[in-house]
Amino acid sequence: MRTTLLDDLRTALPEQDVPAVEECATKLHNSLPRPDDLPSNTVMVAYGGGKDSAYAVAFMRAVHLALAERHGATFRLRVVTMRHGGMPYQVMLNIDRTYQALGLYGDPDAELLLIEGDQVRPFERDRGMPHRLIEFNRVDILMSGHRTYGDGRATFCNACNVNVANSFGVAARHGEGVDLIITGDSPQEQRDYALWIRQLARGAKLKPADSRKGFKGTLETIDGLARGYFEEIHGAKNAERVRERGVDHDISERLEFFSIYDYTSYASGAHWSLLTDFLGFVFDEIAFNFTESDCANPALMAHLRGLRTEHVYKRGYDEGIAQYADFALELMRRKHFPEHLVEQMRQRYATEVGIKSMREAATRYGEDAFNLTTSHLVCMVYSPFAGQAENLHDYLAGEHPELLPDEDRIRALLAGGEEDRELAARLEWISGLSITDLRALYDGPLWSPFTESPELPGLLPKIMSSDPHQKRIKVKRNPQGDQVMDRVAGR
Repeated sequence: MRTTLLDDLRTALPEQDVPAVEECATKLHNSLPRPDDLPSNTVMVAYGGGKDSAYAVAFMRAVHLALAERHGATFRLRVVTMRHGGMPYQVMLNIDRTYQALGLYGDPDAELLLIEGDQVRPFERDRGMPHRLIEFNRVDILMSGHRTYGDGRATFCNACNVNVANSFGVAARHGEGVDLIITGDSPQEQRDYALWIRQLARGAKLKPADSRKGFKGTLETIDGLARGYFEEIHGAKNAERVRERGVDHDISERLEFFSIYDYTSYASGAHWSLLTDFLGFVFDEIAFNFTESDCANPALMAHLRGLRTEHVYKRGYDEGIAQYADFALELMRRKHFPEHLVEQMRQRYATEVGIKSMREAATRYGEDAFNLTTSHLVCMVYSPFAGQAENLHDYLAGEHPELLPDEDRIRALLAGGEEDRELAARLEWISGLSITDLRALYDGPLWSPFTESPELPGLLPKIMSSDPHQKRIKVKRNPQGDQVMDRVAGR
């Protein structure tokens, strides 16, 4: 069976990948700590469910099978998927189809895992999304979004990036651990990322871990950054929540990455047939959004931009959508998406009918995935409570004029004054956050999208200013058309 599967894979892979598999297999074999006892080595590859990671898993399965063909035995292949609230069921279906096509189910040398926070479970296509995980993601979205006017990257990506790092630590230490982690990044990209992490830590007055610790040291440094960042987002008083968002770094200092960058082509056009014909990969309308083929959150990022333009700037929803789409389509081209996928995404937002349809889809998705209503999202894009409730008056005047007479009472309540249960319940209903979280927002910082301020104290301004997925644009911030430099960011 393995021989037949390998032959089928060789046929499905791009022509230039077939000799690359053999070269990679040789180098990987020489990089294993116990090359003379292949089954005693475990190699880990992350599979988020998107097009690039599907290709990486297929390539590594070919390497896995090539070594079995040569030596009559092969290493243990650990494939891990981190679950998060933005991962629709359609992504689980793509993963399942990939595993079936690659013959991974039932292979004693393959281990297919789901990472749900700090929990490790066998992959199960139909496993429901855990309620605790949804709530974990939901509160991060709301608290991050309220500090940044619903900025796409801050609202969704900052916390998710930390969660990805944690999932690597959790998956790498699981069971008897792993010996190598596969990456598609070049060695230079890995060094640049580690350097950025260390510079970010120094800029935040945090001591980076000893660089000689390798990936373990990187995870330790990210753990320090994560705790500092989430303390800013959730408030220093919420120590338990901050602790829960730390990064697991209980792994061996000998653990290293193995790059397949030199052996592969990540331009999806080069392996389109492998993806769609052999692996059965489907670019679903819910799962495929701009640069992501495994996450519906970018649809919400675009939606938030539309809501901000409509409600805060008092202009049109379509105007904000156009701003986000222009940015994201440009990002798709920079990431070498096939032009037909770029065109498919452009057409989704090219007409009033298309924008209306996507608005409805994003609204349903926010409610279904995170229990976030339009009221919650509109409240978020005003950021009315953070930074001593700087934008509270504008929010009340624009969305809840019936509460304007209570503005002083609201400020007193946020500042920790005498409990007003009826007023607190109203604020919780319109924001989706507890009064405790609203008070944490009030006591903490509010980042501005109109100015770049990396010199300000704290991690959030430094992360935002160094974000590569952003663009400064001129926008009209009121019905009169007055212009200001703004930021659009996302995926």
